[in-house]
Amino acid sequence: MGRQGNSSQRTTASASGSRAGSGAPRRPSPAVYRRRRLFVGIALLIAVCLAFGSFALAGAFNGTEQASSTGNGTTDAAGPGPATGESAPAPSDPASVMPSATPTPTPTPTPTCNQNLVTVSASTDKPAYGPDEKPLLSLKVTNGGTMPCEVNIGTSQMEFVVTSGADRIFSSKDCQAKSEDLIKTLAPGATETANFQWARNRTLEGCQVITTKPGGGGAYYIFTAKLGSKASPKAVFQLN
Repeated sequence: MGRQGNSSQRTTASASGSRAGSGAPRRPSPAVYRRRRLFVGIALLIAVCLAFGSFALAGAFNGTEQASSTGNGTTDAAGPGPATGESAPAPSDPASVMPSATPTPTPTPTPTCNQNLVTVSASTDKPAYGPDEKPLLSLKVTNGGTMPCEVNIGTSQMEFVVTSGADRIFSSKDCQAKSEDLIKTLAPGATETANFQWARNRTLEGCQVITTKPGGGGAYYIFTAKLGSKASPKAVFQLN
């Protein structure tokens, strides 16, 4: 009887001790503390990396928007390149795109006619003239070369001369009011003609006064045309 009571008391005490022991908090071991610190450190590192990556990604997108919205036709050098990875083509120079104007060639000046290739001829409109008719004297200049050339057929170069044997009857230069140049371009084989109507009068150098007139009555006269140093063959006509 007495043994059973002691045994019951021990069992009760043991159960009470067990209940009392299970109610007290248990302290984690040092290994658990290390694992917790390691987990917290890794989580913190991941959070920092995620935050830094998001910031860099946002900055990249912001830089792209700024480069594409400048509106001045150029791309920011710091902006991303083309998606293909190739270099962006350089902007074309407007001057190189515009067609270049064809320069106007400078015209080659026409040369002066070679005197050796110029022909001067003399002619009259009629072979004989009545007492009241005035002869029309014509000076003709012909370009005998193969290229166009310029010739001066102004009064500064022309002279109409009428003679009768050794008698100098008339010269257009004796009483010429003024001397002028007249440049003409002659094509190969082309001719320029200058006409002068002779009043059947006499002249002297310096336009000295002379009252006598050339005689008629069927007398023959010679007309010679001159251009510079060139003189024509003689043209003969008759005055009645």
